Amino acid sequence: MSMKLSTIAIVSVAALFALAGVSANARPLNKVVGTWRMVAAQIDPDGGNLPAYGPKPNGMLVFTEDMHFVEVLSDSTVPRFASSARGNGTDQENRAAMAGAIGFAGTYTVDENGEFSGNKVEVSTFPNWIGSERTRKELTLIVDGDRMTENFQRPEGTRIRITFERVR
Repeated sequence: MSMKLSTIAIVSVAALFALAGVSANARPLNKVVGTWRMVAAQIDPDGGNLPAYGPKPNGMLVFTEDMHFVEVLSDSTVPRFASSARGNGTDQENRAAMAGAIGFAGTYTVDENGEFSGNKVEVSTFPNWIGSERTRKELTLIVDGDRMTENFQRPEGTRIRITFERVR
């Protein structure tokens, strides 16, 4: 009888270790993970409905499984610089490039349902964003299949809506 109990105990312990290993390696649900391409962008979508990033917005947003993100958005109609050296742009060229693009990266979080819950910017082409943290109050990302809508409110109140499609 004790042989049966010890066998059952060993099998039970082995099963617990196996289950613990599965749950420790299982990734939580994450609806935003992947690569997304910007397909539309509007400033103040409920009011002025002006195109953000020009008539042909160009950009990508990448969310990694290790909870990092990179977002680069640009206006594809910004003219090329006369010089091939990035540091040799004219004042006008530099102003157009800065006004027509943003790039930033950092970490992000999702909630228990796998929905985006916030981010922290660690690097940005706009220095004022470095170190900023955004919650759902300023930034929401809604995933519907292979489409994602980003709603962002700038500190001064301007609202921007960007639509992305999942890259396959």
